[in-house]
Amino acid sequence: MANARLGVYLSSLSWVGLLLTSGAITVGEQRAIAATPPTSMEQVTSVSQLTDVKPTDWAFQALQSLVERYGCIVGYPDKTYRGNRAITRYEFAAGLNACLDKIQELLAAATADFVKKEDLETVKRLQEEFAAELASLRGRVEGLEVRTATLEKQQFSTTTKLSGEVIMSRSDALGGENILGFGRVPANVDNASNAVFQNRIRLNLETSFSGKDLLLTRLEAGNAIPTLASGGVTGGANSAYLLFANEGRLAYDNSNVALTNNSVTLGQLSYRFPLGKSTTITVFGAGGDHFDYAATLSPYLDDNDGGNGALSRFGQFNPIYRIGGSGAGVGVSFRLGESIRLDAGYLANRANDPSAEAGLFNGNYSALAQLSFQASERFGLGFTYVNAYNNANEFRYGGLGTATGSFLGNLLVGAQSFVPAFPPRQPIASNSFGVEGYFKLSDRIVLSGWGTYTRAEFLGGAGGKADIWSYAGAVLFPDLIRRGSVAGIIAGAEPTLKGIELGGRQRGIQDRNDSLHIEAFYRLRWNDNVSLTPGIIWLPALNQRSNNDDVLIGVMRTTFTF
Repeated sequence: MANARLGVYLSSLSWVGLLLTSGAITVGEQRAIAATPPTSMEQVTSVSQLTDVKPTDWAFQALQSLVERYGCIVGYPDKTYRGNRAITRYEFAAGLNACLDKIQELLAAATADFVKKEDLETVKRLQEEFAAELASLRGRVEGLEVRTATLEKQQFSTTTKLSGEVIMSRSDALGGENILGFGRVPANVDNASNAVFQNRIRLNLETSFSGKDLLLTRLEAGNAIPTLASGGVTGGANSAYLLFANEGRLAYDNSNVALTNNSVTLGQLSYRFPLGKSTTITVFGAGGDHFDYAATLSPYLDDNDGGNGALSRFGQFNPIYRIGGSGAGVGVSFRLGESIRLDAGYLANRANDPSAEAGLFNGNYSALAQLSFQASERFGLGFTYVNAYNNANEFRYGGLGTATGSFLGNLLVGAQSFVPAFPPRQPIASNSFGVEGYFKLSDRIVLSGWGTYTRAEFLGGAGGKADIWSYAGAVLFPDLIRRGSVAGIIAGAEPTLKGIELGGRQRGIQDRNDSLHIEAFYRLRWNDNVSLTPGIIWLPALNQRSNNDDVLIGVMRTTFTF
């Protein structure tokens, strides 16, 4: 009987030794467990009390023995054992305590001849057998303490982490030998453009003070001049590269001279925080766009003008989200249950300027309201409204230098003719209505699309109105060939001026064909940090003119994320 009792004792010691040496508690878990509250454990008297343990489980007999013969197993209050995951220190302590209690009972009932010489020899052999493992474990803990102390001394910040993205892109424009460019001036894209190698870098400083908020400070640098630039530059304080056309712009290019040649700029400054359980508020100090807080309902294409979505700026999502962009303001997202979401926001892209016709409320602004439905991850539908005001020649589907759509579609003064200026140089109040959505036919096929109508009103002079349309459809193939990769085909029309009324009468638009945009790409996910995206953009009606020669833009984009 005594030897049997000692057997229980030795079995317990062996069990403890195996737990210590089996790697069940890893170094990473030790660090996480320190902040974990104890879990309430309860002694069980029969393995049948554990609802998630079945007779077919490979360890069933071992558990049955420990429970029914030795009373050395504890379970959770919900009568589960949870045997398929590693144990925490608290759980280990609970199990060990149960075994120690059993040992105490055995010791209390021990007789004089309970411990014999051969038994002591057995214990000694056990100590010797696990000596190396225990010494190794002790060394690992000591090494971990040294590394932790070093990290605490050298860490960048306790509240901030760094993430980033680097885009390297090779692109070229082909065709377009006979086109009419800005102001209907004859031009030759094929002769004037060359293959280029460009880059764009983003560094994001992501700071959280509560674990639920986020202060984003984004630094950007790049030299990605638009592919269809002529090489010349405009004059004035906000000079930019002259363009043959504004369609087909890549997601990461910028026509402003000030942002080329890898000058470092503040790309975005924002602070997001929750208000209750259903509301999230985002305050933008600079560089804010409506797509930064509102749901664009464009899976696989939307990457916040980054390097892992569609190749073009237009191909990412509905251009309605770009109206009045790159400004300061606030965005609010409110969830009405599990499937309905309401987004609303206000942005002013000259909020820092205290002069007349500027500032937060007296200059350019755009206000968005959107209701979206996402009953499941397979279907989403949104309805969007944007009200905006812009000073003369400052209406854009995007920020200055990053617009989407034709010159006429952005109502650029002189886009069709200069004398008299057409469109006219007048402030513009606009109302835009959009719809966007997606439907996942399967895990490997996704349909997506959007459409937008803008009614712009010219303020001052004889007044007038303009109608601008845009639409697109896309079919996507996630995980094609390689997991994490995606192929996509996008076809539609970038913002196009379809009608204009000045002084109470309709004015003729010489070039009013849809600014067609067809794009195909394949993003190969090389690993978690690197992707390669070859693709092509076909523009068959450059500058809203189907008689213009077709232009093809070939792109090979490499994106590094960290």
